[in-house]
Amino acid sequence: MQTATIDTSGLKRRLWPEDGITRIPYWAYQDPDVYRQEQARVYQGDTWSYLCLEAEVANVGDFVNTFIGETPVVVARDQDGELYAFENRCSHRGALICLENAGNTEQFTCVYHAWSYDLQGTLKGVAFEAGVGGKGGMPEGFCKEDHSPRKLRVATTCGLVFASFSDDVPDIEAYIGEAVLARIRRILGKGEVEVLGRFTQKLPNNWKLYFENVKDSYHASLLHLFLTTFDVNRLTQKGGLIVSEDGGNHVSYSMVIPGEKHGSEYRDQGIRSENSSYRLKDPSFLDGHDEIGDGITLQILSVFPGFVLGQVYNSFVVRQVLPKGQEETELNWTYFGFRDDTPEQRRARLKQLNLVGPAGLVSMEDGCVGGFVQRGVATAGEGSALVQMGGEASVSTDTRATEASVRGFWRAWRKHMDV
Repeated sequence: MQTATIDTSGLKRRLWPEDGITRIPYWAYQDPDVYRQEQARVYQGDTWSYLCLEAEVANVGDFVNTFIGETPVVVARDQDGELYAFENRCSHRGALICLENAGNTEQFTCVYHAWSYDLQGTLKGVAFEAGVGGKGGMPEGFCKEDHSPRKLRVATTCGLVFASFSDDVPDIEAYIGEAVLARIRRILGKGEVEVLGRFTQKLPNNWKLYFENVKDSYHASLLHLFLTTFDVNRLTQKGGLIVSEDGGNHVSYSMVIPGEKHGSEYRDQGIRSENSSYRLKDPSFLDGHDEIGDGITLQILSVFPGFVLGQVYNSFVVRQVLPKGQEETELNWTYFGFRDDTPEQRRARLKQLNLVGPAGLVSMEDGCVGGFVQRGVATAGEGSALVQMGGEASVSTDTRATEASVRGFWRAWRKHMDV
């Protein structure tokens, strides 16, 4: 694998608040120098970034065009059955090699000057390499294989495809950690995955605000009216939080127990999310079955820096969080089920997929709340957010009335950024 050394010595150093990870400085979402440094230290550093589902590149010649941070990347399955990933940048003049989002091909050819690459990203063809009529062409001794795009380290686990620019990052299972990995297996170990649909969503905020939000188990039943109105998720329900040893990965989960009576905690505090006046015209929309057998009805899981796996009842979705500038994020949703779903299971899954996604009944508010923060802190660069729910630690706990996994995110971020 080819590697590149990125000089970050000229980047401005910022001071972190003395309160540690219970205070998050607003400059972390605003400073363009910090954003540039993230591209080097986080996305091209010692991390694994999610690329796609293995089901999306199941056959020889299948490819997906995606990103790691802002770096365009192609992942493809070669004739040997292995997956390869390489930077989507022609070695000649830097144009994109692959323009399609996904497909199947025997090779990739740059549209600019017709330089061609195999499924491993190795340069194989140069148009008029020998010139025309003995004139022109590439110099004697030119070696095509020496001029291939950067190639990445690829790893798969539980049907997920990750890649890294680093040779030093631990293997993917160690990077995720057994406690979080077990919760990935819980869903993706059910059978052969089948993609059911996709959405791409643009968010008006820094990528970290959305990824924090994913890890924020405290906000869900406060921001999302649907969750408490229809008892999908309440902080008073049985559940908990798993935070990986390094803080970067997490799982939040809860259970709906049939017949469970809810107290007046939300109503007594006058919380907006307690609104019993709404009704579902078709209550069967929320009818589900415990297909995993552990009683968990909601699970949100993340792997630093941009992978999210979610379950709400019988709906399953993968999210890929991509930075698109200091104040813009792209969110790619991939809905999935399993090839051996019964017709009844598939029908329930498709209906419940309306819960998630850009306009999902339990997730649509997340698309705008990050923008509210980005706008709210626009002139508060030297201020900081207070993240003290549940104390100061970033460890696993049996309550979700905590910001432990948010603090864990910032612990991991600070380590990678050397802040």
